[in-house]
Amino acid sequence: MTARRVGRRMGGLLMADVALSLVVLKTRQVDRVRGFYRALGIDLAAEQHGTGPLHYAAQLGGVVFEVYPLPDDGSVVDTTTRLGFTVNQLTEVIEELRAHSTIIDRNPRATEWGVRVVVRDPDGRAVEVYQR
Repeated sequence: MTARRVGRRMGGLLMADVALSLVVLKTRQVDRVRGFYRALGIDLAAEQHGTGPLHYAAQLGGVVFEVYPLPDDGSVVDTTTRLGFTVNQLTEVIEELRAHSTIIDRNPRATEWGVRVVVRDPDGRAVEVYQR
């Protein structure tokens, strides 16, 4: 039997061919978090699978982005995850986020990756937003 290669070499390491397909944010503020991401331009639609909780989901390219209610079991909301999005109209998105009382951590400025603003979602997660 011949071993099958499942990736490519990069710097001496074998790198798997992997693509991100799912991001799930859990929150106790589902409506506020949904409104924040809607202000970014993400249209989160209501979903429920069987007897599971009502949650919201959107397809972003090849990634499913979901907002789920955090169980009321003492679990702590994760605020350490940092997300990044690219938008067509950064100025309009910032105006919409300000209308939702969004905290602006870093005002828009040019970086080596483009113009970027860093904001906080209602749970406190840092969110980088870049001009496309």
